[in-house]
Amino acid sequence: MLLLIPGPVQTRPEVRAAMAQDIAPWDRDFQSVYARVRERVVGIAHGTPGVHATLPIQGAGHFVTEAVLRTFVPAGSKVLIPMNGAYAQRMARLAREAGREVVPVALPDTRGATAEDILPVLESDPSIGTVAFVYNETGSGIVNDAEGIGAAVRKAGRRMVLDAVSAFGALPFRMDEHPECDALVFTSGKCLEGMPGMGFAVARIDRAEACAGNAGSWSFDLSDVLAHARRSGWGSIRFTPPVQAIAAFDVALDLYEAEGGQAARLARYRANTDALYDGIVALGLRPYLAREHQGPVIVTVHQPADPRFDLMTFVEALKRRGVLISNFYNTVAPTMRIGAIGAITPEDMRRAVQAIGAALQDVLPKAA
Repeated sequence: MLLLIPGPVQTRPEVRAAMAQDIAPWDRDFQSVYARVRERVVGIAHGTPGVHATLPIQGAGHFVTEAVLRTFVPAGSKVLIPMNGAYAQRMARLAREAGREVVPVALPDTRGATAEDILPVLESDPSIGTVAFVYNETGSGIVNDAEGIGAAVRKAGRRMVLDAVSAFGALPFRMDEHPECDALVFTSGKCLEGMPGMGFAVARIDRAEACAGNAGSWSFDLSDVLAHARRSGWGSIRFTPPVQAIAAFDVALDLYEAEGGQAARLARYRANTDALYDGIVALGLRPYLAREHQGPVIVTVHQPADPRFDLMTFVEALKRRGVLISNFYNTVAPTMRIGAIGAITPEDMRRAVQAIGAALQDVLPKAA
């Protein structure tokens, strides 16, 4: 089965094989693996040892995103969030339910947010302390301008947290060039092509120390994650972790480095996206985004206007042809979500396009 969703992604056999073992999380052999993973992640983020640290949280991306919001945004404080997609809306809900005041910036879900969208709001309201946003919006496929927004936040003297869950490892971002960024977050099952189960924050150590006591939650307190590592060692973890997923992630990082790291991974994903986008257009379907706004992670496609079309029926027809895509959408207009990341190639994408065309014929047969 060819898995084309924006995460958890299709993985390599070597990664899956690393799951086939029983592991004790306190065992010294595993602790060395876990400590190594944390160190490698800081390197991928271009963090500075002693300045930045990897602070993991078990679970889905929403868990580590909530942990970052709770830790680095004080209760009752304002956080600006550009609202141009479903995952921005989820981030806003996490912030509100944690008792933070969200300042939304309404934007269309068909283009990325820029510094020009953010800076006027910051200038008009000096009480906004933090800007939080999603780097890659997997609702539509747009990419927000992390570099430009970061520069604007730095110029305004505010703080930033970056949800890079579906971007880290492919889209570039250097923590050493963004002192305004308290933390970026990602998960094991996206662009680094590991198994799902673990969230990571690459965070400034000084800010994690200064924000101790903000979280209002033991489970979601990244300052406590840092304090635990200092007490018990970087190979230790506070609560029972998904040890097999961490072991597999270590292997995935080996493969990532062997491929050539971020630049090579991004090049392959862009080639995947181009093959998919061009193929969709050739089928007569209409991509949701204009090409200049199309990111390299997921292509969303307008559903056919034919009243006979049903997304769930189409997804099942496509699955019978060996390709699995999301069976839901979260754009303003009805769409189909087709991922372009994971252990897949442009040739896989061209094969997927053929299957999509055939599945459309299955569910929308032409009159004889």
